[in-house]
Amino acid sequence: MNYFQLFNLPAQFELDLAELNSRYLKLQRQFHPDKHSAGSERDRLMAVQQTANINDAYRSLKQPLLRAEHLLALRGLLIDDEQRSFNEPMFLMQQMTLREQLAEIKTAADPDAVIDHVETELQQAKKQLLVQLADALRQAKPEQDQQAADLIRKLKFFYKLQHELEFIEQQLKD
Repeated sequence: MNYFQLFNLPAQFELDLAELNSRYLKLQRQFHPDKHSAGSERDRLMAVQQTANINDAYRSLKQPLLRAEHLLALRGLLIDDEQRSFNEPMFLMQQMTLREQLAEIKTAADPDAVIDHVETELQQAKKQLLVQLADALRQAKPEQDQQAADLIRKLKFFYKLQHELEFIEQQLKD
């Protein structure tokens, strides 16, 4: 299913999220199962399925990484659940450094300062990679799509670290 077509939006990485939300609400009103309660069982089941499709599509288009993965899938490049290692020494070094910093938070003299530092590094890395990802996807060429796939893999690492940082921060507050 082409999620962009479902929402009648152009198949591109940059989206107007307010417009996406507006179209989501309109589709939800149109296909809400309660509107089909007087219909046949088949109609009710189709309304439930369509609502589930709309929710999945909205969730995917709303999140940059899922949107990028969907865009690449539409272009024939699937990267779901694959495990691929990186051979870029700078990226690997950055991964190791951030992991070490996360591991040291609980024993640091000033955990909040370490959390702020790691948070800043993660935000900067994600911002930089998202700009590169948008540029790669905008070109819509096979070589740039492969580059976009690598950028998505890197971004997944940073998002995973972000979740781990938030978990550690929550543990310290409890």
